[in-house]
Amino acid sequence: MAGHLEETPHAAALGMKVERWGEQKCTLRVPYAEHLVGDPDTGVIHGGVITALLDNASGMSVRSDESSAERVSMATLDLRIDYMRPAAPGKDLLADAHCYRITTNVAFVRAVAYQDDPADPIATSVATFMLGTASAPRL
Repeated sequence: MAGHLEETPHAAALGMKVERWGEQKCTLRVPYAEHLVGDPDTGVIHGGVITALLDNASGMSVRSDESSAERVSMATLDLRIDYMRPAAPGKDLLADAHCYRITTNVAFVRAVAYQDDPADPIATSVATFMLGTASAPRL
């Protein structure tokens, strides 16, 4: 599953990298890059990058071990984000996500996007993921 991130075109275009993955947690990093800037006058990263980072980290926390990684199909059911401040230009973005409950059909996740300190967030999120049936092999 960690290798899956590099195979996802959108995540690859953003330069997303896995920092930590396992035990229902995931930390991802997006290195600062000029092509991710949403406001050229300030150099601030576009909010869509933060959304994608939180969504990917959250989903990966649900599938946080190799045995469950490809077993069950999954889709983002709901993603609520509170943006608290703009990201500082020139600094990498990180997201820590924790899947705190999984039922038969739904997983619940909390996440935080930050740069230097998770206690000083850029954004926080809560998400739910719909879990489906066992994935069929791709031919």
